[in-house]
Amino acid sequence: MAAPQITLAELVDVLRSSGGDSAELTEGREILDTDFTELGYDSVALLETAGEIERRWSVLLPEEAIVEARTPRLWLDQVNRSLADRA
Repeated sequence: MAAPQITLAELVDVLRSSGGDSAELTEGREILDTDFTELGYDSVALLETAGEIERRWSVLLPEEAIVEARTPRLWLDQVNRSLADRA
């Protein structure tokens, strides 16, 4: 059985609910490799996002992972790797 994974759409939902809506998260725009600061999210918003991910998926991201993962792709890699390790 494959390990559960979160999708970009789910991450965007968490970003919006935790850090506020951003005009940069428009439909159809390629954001996977865009830095969170360019998307309008600062470190506080990312900490809130990490907390929400922990609550929804029971995934605890180490602080260094939060700091180092500067794009949605890197966050998804971190979260999905943690989910796979747990499975």
